[in-house]
Amino acid sequence: MKKDIRDLLSFIKEAPTPYHTVAAASKRLNKAGFTELKLGEKWQLQSGGRYYVKAFDSTLLAFALGQEKGPLRIAAAHTDFPCFRLKPQPEITKEGYGVLNVEKYGGMMLRTWLDRPLALAGKAALRGADPFAPEVQLVNFQRPLLTIPSLAIHMDREVNDEGKLNAQKDMLPLAAVGGEELTADFFHAWLAKQLKVEQADILSYELSAYPYEEGSLCGLTEEFVSSPRLDNLTSVVACLQGLMAVDTAKMSGLRLTALFDNEEVGSQTKQGAGSAVLLQVLERIYLAMGKGREEMLADIAAGFMLSVDVAHALHPNFMDKCDPSHKPVLGGGVVLKQAASQSYAGDTEAVAVVRGLCEKNAILWQHFVNRSDSRGGSTLGSIASALVPLRTMDIGVPLLAMHSARELMHGSDQSALNKLIKEFLS
Repeated sequence: MKKDIRDLLSFIKEAPTPYHTVAAASKRLNKAGFTELKLGEKWQLQSGGRYYVKAFDSTLLAFALGQEKGPLRIAAAHTDFPCFRLKPQPEITKEGYGVLNVEKYGGMMLRTWLDRPLALAGKAALRGADPFAPEVQLVNFQRPLLTIPSLAIHMDREVNDEGKLNAQKDMLPLAAVGGEELTADFFHAWLAKQLKVEQADILSYELSAYPYEEGSLCGLTEEFVSSPRLDNLTSVVACLQGLMAVDTAKMSGLRLTALFDNEEVGSQTKQGAGSAVLLQVLERIYLAMGKGREEMLADIAAGFMLSVDVAHALHPNFMDKCDPSHKPVLGGGVVLKQAASQSYAGDTEAVAVVRGLCEKNAILWQHFVNRSDSRGGSTLGSIASALVPLRTMDIGVPLLAMHSARELMHGSDQSALNKLIKEFLS
């Protein structure tokens, strides 16, 4: 378990944005012998080969080809997580203070971001010789740069009774103080200095604030993991490890891991699970292997996908928030998520397949269903399987404090998820 958690926390440290998630995944795939392909180039594939392709730097699809015809199995997760993104002109000066104008990305628990040291990461596009080919830099300023200070209780006596926060008014990070010397472009000037370029050459950027403090073990026996971005890097790591463990010399068929961006904002983007990217990659694999569209569609119809995303655990201080008979707990194993509304993908056979895999391989598992008077969440499984119609099941590790700046899980659940996905993709 400790090795699994070290691997997870190491990956999380490398991955403060979806771009860095894909970069960290690419590094591990390269080391495992995978070959990178480009969406804009012709593919040459071989049986037994291991490949990956990036879509717009924040989505990645990796696959392994067996020696002969066999089943199609896909494990999918998402690379993004709730955070604050800087607006294009972020500088606001107030009585000598320099704060940054930010917007929410995804469903955030705002209060959990207060009073934390925050770093910045993302990418910047710089002026190049060709306007259609700007120079893009991946950046990660790995030090505390910002903080969002709370208002003192002496000035807000009702904070413990109400505590409502306004994202535009209350959540602007403090970045600098400088009196009259603080210029209107203080952030752009700072950014140009960090990138070692002229300010006018910074054409665009996408920078996110992230908690600077790293993940750690906690609990009386160090059984818990407290960390940012457990949603959904727990799943990304499990999907990658499962695919990298595949032995293509003994495997038949196609195994694919899809890591999509933009799940936290609905998936309906060019690099999201609601795009054509998965179907297009599958079609290109079949074409490059000399197979037709009809054969691909037949394999899709007989295929299976795991949609891997975190699940809600029973909270000891809020027991009534769980369904009366479906109460997944930390340390209870992989969660099978079901919803009559199909906000989670799954059907009778899908549940039976995953449960059978768990029981055959002594993997702990448990059920999650929303309370009947609660809307609950959703994930990419139903979206992706509507575009690529194959049987799909939503699973994941149970969490407390989901969508907090720092979430909590049990270390053994990561080990259970890693084992399940390895067995599924083998």
